[in-house]
Amino acid sequence: MVRRIIIAAVVIIFNCHVSIVNRINAQGMMGIYTQFSTECLGVEEDGTQTLRAWGSGKNKNDAEDQARKNAVRDVIFKGIRDGVEGCNMKPLVNEPNAREKYEEYFNKFFRDDAKYDDYVSNKDTKRKMKKVEKTDMGVRVAVIVRVNRPKLKERLRKDGIIK
Repeated sequence: MVRRIIIAAVVIIFNCHVSIVNRINAQGMMGIYTQFSTECLGVEEDGTQTLRAWGSGKNKNDAEDQARKNAVRDVIFKGIRDGVEGCNMKPLVNEPNAREKYEEYFNKFFRDDAKYDDYVSNKDTKRKMKKVEKTDMGVRVAVIVRVNRPKLKERLRKDGIIK
């Protein structure tokens, strides 16, 4: 008798858990913690990388700007590990805690009207290539961009960030 009660309790708890997970997934809430990484789509002969990058913002334009910044930031600090082979996996800045060490420089570099925009273009983006998802906080957008890695590397070297 006790054994039947324990089995029934376990089955009920399991069914409740499955029901809750299904309801959360149906509402799209599982995507909250999903990582959206920048991925390589190809490399030009001059070393320019074509990337798909994600950004979030209160509207589509803010999200696109953030995606462009994310693409440049990932080339500088993380390297591009996802997507097709060919993109340089190594980050331009290998120094540990470089973002914090050169915080003032990178805060200026990534301002909305600043230098980062000289190294990224929407040359490959077409209207249908953009993916827009509405979220509770606004929108999340995927854009196709080109990051001029050699030119960016030259700038960081000139500014004394890398050797």
